[in-house]
Amino acid sequence: MKVSLSLDSSYSEDVAVVVDVLRASSTITVATQNFDKIIPVKSIDDAKYLAKKYDAVLAGERRGAAITGFDTGNSPLEISNFHGNVLVITTSNGTRIMEGIKAKILIGSFVNAKAVAKEALKQASSHIEVVMAGVEGRFAIEDYLGAGEIISYLKGYELEESALGAYMASLNEELVNNAVKNSRSARKLGELGLSEDVNFCLKRNLYDHVPVYANGSITGVQ
Repeated sequence: MKVSLSLDSSYSEDVAVVVDVLRASSTITVATQNFDKIIPVKSIDDAKYLAKKYDAVLAGERRGAAITGFDTGNSPLEISNFHGNVLVITTSNGTRIMEGIKAKILIGSFVNAKAVAKEALKQASSHIEVVMAGVEGRFAIEDYLGAGEIISYLKGYELEESALGAYMASLNEELVNNAVKNSRSARKLGELGLSEDVNFCLKRNLYDHVPVYANGSITGVQ
């Protein structure tokens, strides 16, 4: 089994694990406990249209801030207060890249790292690609370290050098936490009063279930 790491896009046609630690991956993982289906979309207008069509809860953010008129932002803590049949969510980064991936798509972060690694191994034939969402196409250290946490549960397999580097970078939990809390993304969330979201997103292996994206929607497997 080969394990690779990429940023913002995927070349795998086997299994891809999308990682957007702050905060889409974490929020979606929480939401799969409370919703039968999650529909991620790129545009605000599409999100509003689908929420009306499906009588869905509407969640989303742009540049970290909740969108005016939406039911909630992209917050794993806030989303735990909502439940229903359908959640429609739009985010700046994590939900944007899934449409272009040809592989089977799993969604992972610190909060379900062990579970998503296990599911990736179950579904993959020969290649697992861990895809960092980044921030508007730029490297984000929180996604690199979150990817490393997931890869740590795949370390018995053939790790490409980028994947090996992420794994090694993730080994010291205290250093990882400090790096994420001082990242550009975390500082921005702190300015918006959302530092508790950052703390939550750094919790390890809270969930045994894995969000799976297929045919335009996300459901959870356990």
